[in-house]
Amino acid sequence: MTTSQPVRIKTISEFHRMRNLPAPEHPLISVLNVHDFQYPPETRQLRIVMDFYSISLKRNCGKIRYGQQQYDFDEGVLYFIAPNQVFQVEHNPEEPKQSGRMLLIHPDFLWKTPLAKTIHNYEFFSYSVNEALFLSEKEEAILLDILQNIQLEYNTNIDPFYQRIIASQIETFLHYSERFYQRQFITRKPTNHQLLNRLNQLITDYFNNEALSRTGLPSVQYIADQLHVSQGYLSSLLKHLTGQSTQYHIHQALIEKAKIKLSTTNLSISEIAYELGFEHPQSFSKLFRAKTNFTPLEFRQSF
Repeated sequence: MTTSQPVRIKTISEFHRMRNLPAPEHPLISVLNVHDFQYPPETRQLRIVMDFYSISLKRNCGKIRYGQQQYDFDEGVLYFIAPNQVFQVEHNPEEPKQSGRMLLIHPDFLWKTPLAKTIHNYEFFSYSVNEALFLSEKEEAILLDILQNIQLEYNTNIDPFYQRIIASQIETFLHYSERFYQRQFITRKPTNHQLLNRLNQLITDYFNNEALSRTGLPSVQYIADQLHVSQGYLSSLLKHLTGQSTQYHIHQALIEKAKIKLSTTNLSISEIAYELGFEHPQSFSKLFRAKTNFTPLEFRQSF
């Protein structure tokens, strides 16, 4: 069954029922064996949005749709979905059954733990599915051990300590995931540098466009969309490769374009500001000074 509106799953118990699983041992956290999932025909192509976090470590994932793109995964991959993100898993009963583990965490479980305030800082929850983490066997084993410990804890130790212990284990899992993503940025270096080259060319072409005065400055979202990556992944990749943000690269190209206009034309400061997509010349002057320690007029006079 397909529907234009995504199906909202509010509780972990609802998710269990959708996959024909027994009721969860704990209403706010659950470690699932993906091999046990059942996919009734009416749920095989549902678009889904959940009110809780989902961390999936899978093999033979089949086709996953995130946003407007569709991706195939056959190797061991790890991907993260935050509450209110829309995704779709298309299950083909003729394909090999998936294997792996899934961790579901309702935000209420993290209440009064340090992780409640910091889980939003893990950028990979905003990555698209195609930016999933590809794991080595050793990395996969480390994460599976942590999931096993989480499951054991909520199954056997409901006491004043279990919530903090599980939250700590989840945090350890996320720290390892950060480490493995950094490893992936290194091992996929040629591909990442190609993306950086495409970014630089994209920004250069944008500022060379005669329509810049009408279109305004490019947003980070626009740049990410043109490169077919998420904002979060682009930000993480640039920080790894250059130590700078996407916004920094946009501003650097802008300042270089402004310097050329200031040094080679007789356009007024206001005219240059408008040509570069600024609605107000004061905003242009403020940014130029912040980046160069000169006002546009001081820079021009230095020639």
